[in-house]
Amino acid sequence: MSERSLDLVVVGSANVDRVVRVERHPAPGETVLGGDTALFPGGKGANAAVAAARQGARTGFVGAVGDDDAGALLLASLADAGVDTSTVRRVDGPSGAAHITVSPDGENAIVVSPGANARVGVADVRDASHVIGAASVLFAVLEVPLETVRYAVAHASARGVRVVLNASPVAALAAETLAVLDPLIVNKHEAAALLGRTGSGEELAAGLRARGPRSVVVTLGGSGVVLADADAVVGVPTPELGDGRVVDTTGAGDAFAGALGGKLATGASLVDATRHAVMYAAESVTRHGARGG
Repeated sequence: MSERSLDLVVVGSANVDRVVRVERHPAPGETVLGGDTALFPGGKGANAAVAAARQGARTGFVGAVGDDDAGALLLASLADAGVDTSTVRRVDGPSGAAHITVSPDGENAIVVSPGANARVGVADVRDASHVIGAASVLFAVLEVPLETVRYAVAHASARGVRVVLNASPVAALAAETLAVLDPLIVNKHEAAALLGRTGSGEELAAGLRARGPRSVVVTLGGSGVVLADADAVVGVPTPELGDGRVVDTTGAGDAFAGALGGKLATGASLVDATRHAVMYAAESVTRHGARGG
């Protein structure tokens, strides 16, 4: 690990994305022909780490990759983006993989095979405790075991580290975990699942904020973002991109969350970080791959 303290440490997943472009997504039981398979480095945690590093945040990653070619690709892609990988463990077996179809309008359908991500454990967090405790922000996603995330959140919070959690894929969160999140980041579907009801972006953000987090950010796709904290509920619109500019929405949510975390770690306010992250995510969907080129 670098002698310099990191601004942000990600505890999360790294996957190789296997992407096929299709004219339309298959219905259940249906086979459709697609284009050639393209390989991209991805995973919610790794995507967020790269996005944070691109904001100028000194970023580290705590996770696991396999002993396969995909693992080497994932480590190289993180390092190339400036992410410190000294707390990434290589394990026997396959790396995580995501199988993705992308339609002409840029919408995607994804199946994730966790691979090495399922073996990211509490011990990995303990081994990185000195790094996490010296950071400004801990950023976590739920593509690794929930027990590991709970431990990482509690460990960081106890040391005065700001905790940002992108609760995706969605899972029930304990009250003590919710209470230290600043912010909890979810999309509108995840927010509705956590609340057990639907509503407008403002209603979802305010409802989740009432459950205990210090702040909440709800992403609404092309309709923008709503954030709620102790002061207000604020909407941030998505910029107009124009016809044909959206080519691939894979990873847009990761780009947003990572950019937000990166700006928070380098001193921005939540409102300013959110506005910047919306612009960054909008630009990412104009390029192929989960990291927007």
